[in-house]
Amino acid sequence: MKALQFLTLFFICCFSITTHAADSDFPNPPNPPRLVNDFSSILSDAAMQLLEDSVEAIEKRTSNQITIVIIQSTGPYEIVDYATQLGNHWGVGVKGRENGILLLVAIEDRKVTIATGRGLEGALTDAMCGRIIRNEIKPAFKQGQYLDGLLQAVSALDLATRGEYKGIEKREAEKPRGFSIGLILFILLIIFILSKGNNNNRGGGITPFLGGMLMGGGFGGGSNNDSDSGGFGGFGGGSFGGGGASGSW
Repeated sequence: MKALQFLTLFFICCFSITTHAADSDFPNPPNPPRLVNDFSSILSDAAMQLLEDSVEAIEKRTSNQITIVIIQSTGPYEIVDYATQLGNHWGVGVKGRENGILLLVAIEDRKVTIATGRGLEGALTDAMCGRIIRNEIKPAFKQGQYLDGLLQAVSALDLATRGEYKGIEKREAEKPRGFSIGLILFILLIIFILSKGNNNNRGGGITPFLGGMLMGGGFGGGSNNDSDSGGFGGFGGGSFGGGGASGSW
């Protein structure tokens, strides 16, 4: 009887240690809350703010939470499993709507995945997520243009949730370098949305960030979560079940 009690206690201790070790593999939710989180410092502050403003505008208009997380590596985890656990751990999405989208990038692994909450699996099918990775993310990432690829992915995800993303396969060799016309139009749309009414005064808005980035702000040297949290109020959803797609560049 004592031997059985000892074995039971031993396995409980082992399980607790394993669970604690697994939890430590995932970053804590950002505080103050942000939708864009770069734990690899590959993006500049200006680039991060531009992305934050873009996904915040979508969240305010549709309630869908497109969350971008950039890390060095997923370690022993497959990137799909890592994204699913991280999305549930943070509670990405709005409570009761299960409408979170997690775009996870692992720089050292050269892998990316789009994980969807169950509430968006109908609009963002696995096939559609795969097309967005191949069309919008992979060509830009192969050229080291991380901001370009992320902005185009955000635009495509927004269109896809409204049934407006065509997802036509592109030939990578024909993809132009630098900012595409579609990306520029998307940026101008975001500027218009955020400047309309000028209700949220953030010390000059998005224009200085965009100007600094295009005039040589560049990439790298960015901070993780020290910027102003803006208008995003925080997470509260979750319910990621493995839907989405992944790829490498």
